[in-house]
Amino acid sequence: MTAITARPVRDSTDSLLRFALRADATLCGALGLLIAMAADPLSRLSGLSATSEWIAGAALVGYGLALYVSAGVPDVRRVGVGVLVGNIAFTVVVAIVLMAGWLPLTAFGVASTIAFTVATLAFAYAQYLGVRRLA
Repeated sequence: MTAITARPVRDSTDSLLRFALRADATLCGALGLLIAMAADPLSRLSGLSATSEWIAGAALVGYGLALYVSAGVPDVRRVGVGVLVGNIAFTVVVAIVLMAGWLPLTAFGVASTIAFTVATLAFAYAQYLGVRRLA
């Protein structure tokens, strides 16, 4: 009789963090691609220039790609903490910019910026839970 041995099931405590990082990366990349492709029409809606829209979209695509790759490193806790701090800092900076009125945004531009920032905070919270699970 041949014994069949299976690999032991490993309890992965970093799965929530990896999922939160990859979800953040996917949304950033997809949204960045959409913004870059529709920079001209979006610029008329948001109040920013088409060039600014394209640069922001391209930056989001690059960030999303880098984050997706970084979510696969063995020591994902470091990446998670860095992205969590970055997401919180981004939220604070966006709040300051919006309150100060430093950008010529239309009502649509302000609303879409707030919506993106709320999504960023939601990912930051999921990343916080994932980092906390590893501690």
